[in-house]
Amino acid sequence: MEYGICHLGVIPLRKENSHKSEMITQLLYGDCYKIIEKRKDWNKIRLDWDGYEGWIDSNQIFKISKDNFDKITGVEIKISTDLVNYITTKDQSLFPVLIGSDLRALDLLQHHFEGEFHQPKKLKKALASTAYLFLNAPYLWGGKTLIGIDCSGFTQMVYKINGIKLSRDAYQQALQGQTLSFIEESEAGDLAFFDDAEGNIKHVGLLLENHHIIHAHGTVRIDRIDQSGIFNLNKQTHTHKLRFIKKMI
Repeated sequence: MEYGICHLGVIPLRKENSHKSEMITQLLYGDCYKIIEKRKDWNKIRLDWDGYEGWIDSNQIFKISKDNFDKITGVEIKISTDLVNYITTKDQSLFPVLIGSDLRALDLLQHHFEGEFHQPKKLKKALASTAYLFLNAPYLWGGKTLIGIDCSGFTQMVYKINGIKLSRDAYQQALQGQTLSFIEESEAGDLAFFDDAEGNIKHVGLLLENHHIIHAHGTVRIDRIDQSGIFNLNKQTHTHKLRFIKKMI
């Protein structure tokens, strides 16, 4: 088994070993992974944070030893809280890192970071304020950043910044946590899940106070929510059918 780390600001993870294949998620700076398969010019990896698997270009692979992998992943996560900041490399070059990046490997990579970071306290009351930081970020399938983000990438990142692990996709997140019987039982920070006509979970958002929800739909936006689902304030209609609400913390 070989191991690696994301040594760049963002790396796309693709469904298949081709640049034409869809981006299913992204690695952010500091994300550690295991290399589980190799093909010409491509490596299939499994992310340490959520177990997600996909392919990255071998030119973007940065290998580390098992000992270093264990050292990095064995300590409490250290999260960048600046919306955008910069890493300075050993040769004094710069590249940007985005909010939610993991800074545990700075010494190993011989990188320097002067921005704001924290070691998350896993406080539910902090989830809503974190979610607001992504407001108006454009929707991007597979995205996890302010430059572009999808619905489950948004909820996963909000929770990650607060030190709580969520799976990557909405249907996977729907398997976590405790199901609530009524929307009145929910609190800000709980997750609401929505299904399609066949009953498949297709969307997720984070609940706010006073029957509002923040979610990625076109952009990261705030709408009203009731027992039927999300009521889009611009369209004046329900756009997503509520399946259930989950308490994750």
